[in-house]
Amino acid sequence: MQKLIAGNWKMNGRLGDLDAVAAIAGAASAYPSVDTALCLPATLIAPAAARVPGYAIGAQDCHMAVSGAHTGCLSGAMLKEAGASLTIVGHSERRAAQGESDADVRAKALAARAEDLSVIVCVGETEAERDAGEAEMVVLAQLAASLPDEAASDWLSVAYEPVWAIGTGRIPSTEDVAAMHGAIRAALQARFGDDGAAMRILYGGSMNGDNAASLLAVPNVDGGLIGGASLSAEKFLPIVAAAAAAN
Repeated sequence: MQKLIAGNWKMNGRLGDLDAVAAIAGAASAYPSVDTALCLPATLIAPAAARVPGYAIGAQDCHMAVSGAHTGCLSGAMLKEAGASLTIVGHSERRAAQGESDADVRAKALAARAEDLSVIVCVGETEAERDAGEAEMVVLAQLAASLPDEAASDWLSVAYEPVWAIGTGRIPSTEDVAAMHGAIRAALQARFGDDGAAMRILYGGSMNGDNAASLLAVPNVDGGLIGGASLSAEKFLPIVAAAAAAN
């Protein structure tokens, strides 16, 4: 499978940053063996899609309802109409700050799929859970409850993000990453059979140009969900290049 490097801009980016989006999209075209995408703030989806037609522009969340009294939320149809082709659901920051449950995440994934959006479902443990020896149990429980039975490799990827590593510069050892991704792969195959072997598992904890090569060489690391290092071509492209070398 081709590796996927997806940027998550979080609450960063205004119209003046569309040049950075265009620079990333243009530079990424030099690596056709790697799928790349940028998940942008909702305010930038439409202008970015217009600026870089054909490039994968994504959202950072999708509401589970088609419409209704959900102030401040966006449906899958709205995201698609704006130009998104994919969305993240269940990011740890939303699980923590917005109280999203595994059931919410599963419903959001299905709502996005109903509009033909690709989906990145996030799972991951806190530092306290890892220190207590519960990391694998927590992650596999999230995985089981967050993935819909309809999940398939042609539209859904899993992002493992150790919560304590996001934005901190800390990363687990490659052995720990291999163990967790291996456990996720086994769970996917047990549930979805051969298609579980084809689902991409991204690593999502402070991947950058310095550590991308070692992380992407780990078995069952099929790409990365990139935070701060996705805000500029200068920082994002070394990760894409590492993914191309690892294919």
